[in-house]
Amino acid sequence: MCDEEEGVEEDDTEAARWYRLAAERGLSEAQLDLGALYEKGSGVEQNDVEAARWYFLAAAKGLPEGKHNLCQAYARGTGVEQDGVLAAFWFLAAVEQGLAQS
Repeated sequence: MCDEEEGVEEDDTEAARWYRLAAERGLSEAQLDLGALYEKGSGVEQNDVEAARWYFLAAAKGLPEGKHNLCQAYARGTGVEQDGVLAAFWFLAAVEQGLAQS
C-alpha cells in the first residue's frame, strides 16, 4: 500500500520496511519488489548486489519476473558478474513460464 499509494501516502522507506519483513519470511513477490527498490534506490540506498540477491531468491522460488530480472542483471553485469550463459539460462526459464519480455 505504501509503494502503490493505496489508501495511504506513498512512502518508499515504509514500503521497503514491509517488503523486507515479507521477503525475509520467503514471500517471493516481496523479494521481487524489494529487489526493485534496491535497483532503483527507492526507500533504500541503491545497491545492485542486493537487488540481484533478492531477484535470485524470487527466481529460485519460481517467480517468472524474478527470473527475468535476474536475467537482465547477468546480461548487464549489474550486481553480479556479467555472464551471457546465466543470462540465457534465466531468460529461458522465464520464457518457459510464459513471461515474454525482453
